[in-house]
Amino acid sequence: MPPFEKRTLGCSDLIIPEVCLGTMTFGEQTSEPDAHRQLDFALAAGINFIDTAEMYAVPPRAETCGASESIVGRWLARQKRDQILVATKVAGPSRNLNWIRNGPAAMDRGNIRSAVEGSLRRLQTDYIDLYQLHWPERNQPMFGQWQYEADKERECTPIREQLETLGELVREGKLRYVGVSNEHPWGIMQFVRLADELGLPRIVSTQNAYHLLNRTFETGLAEVCHREGVGLLAYSPLAFGHLTGKYLADPAAPGRLTQWPSFGQRYTKPNVAPATRAYAELARQHGLTPTQLALGFVRSRWFVASTIIGASSLAQLQETLPATQTPLSAELLAAIDALHLRYTNPAP
Repeated sequence: MPPFEKRTLGCSDLIIPEVCLGTMTFGEQTSEPDAHRQLDFALAAGINFIDTAEMYAVPPRAETCGASESIVGRWLARQKRDQILVATKVAGPSRNLNWIRNGPAAMDRGNIRSAVEGSLRRLQTDYIDLYQLHWPERNQPMFGQWQYEADKERECTPIREQLETLGELVREGKLRYVGVSNEHPWGIMQFVRLADELGLPRIVSTQNAYHLLNRTFETGLAEVCHREGVGLLAYSPLAFGHLTGKYLADPAAPGRLTQWPSFGQRYTKPNVAPATRAYAELARQHGLTPTQLALGFVRSRWFVASTIIGASSLAQLQETLPATQTPLSAELLAAIDALHLRYTNPAP
């Protein structure tokens, strides 16, 4: 593989590779020995950016909560810590993960601090390079929902309090930088405005879904993040395996969506299958696999700081990691946009 491009993450001084290794399969689909082989393979290829979360493995359940961080931590203990960039996340309320900190009831000071201490312990490190709020505590359409519903407003921890707590942890040296995930334009603007007004840490990234079946980031978030110096960490670039084309050939093909059918509700919408089929055919017309087309597309976007890829096995990672470097011609990108206008965001 050619060397991976290095980029600056948002307004930080973190220099990250254009690909990040996601670990949400570690401890569920992926055994610890295979996970460590994946980490070794990625690092040897120049990928020193690892993303995890306190709630992983996925799909979340009490028995595997924290497993991904623990697996990464046992690997990290054997590495030169200052040469690895570790990102993790605090789980917010409202997702029915009642085994995490007895709720959690809120993303308040006590919960954030408790989450950070737990992650540090499992990761076997005394600092986290990038700490992210996994999803907004406030009422927002997420994970397949597509409409904001004002009648579902609820009490939540003020963004100021969340930032103040993160600021304390940065000053204590436990966090280097902070970011958000699954955020929306209003939330991004509130975080950066309050940080600037109050002298608190600025968010440097947002981790959002972005792929051929979900380009909603381009509408409002691309401008906001560009103007405010917030980098996009694009997750799910293969749309839970849909964009590999494997479910077109065999709807019962092995994978997360067949093992846990309720896990991929955002991909049950009417235009997902025809859009996926159209992109797969376009790839074949240009001598590419559907995987190469999907990953090459995300890499081509000017606003993507890093593409997060995950794998259930080393063999899968050995296929997908080189595919992230697939160049796409201007002609092919124009054809992708034409399909996007026909099948606009079928899986938001």
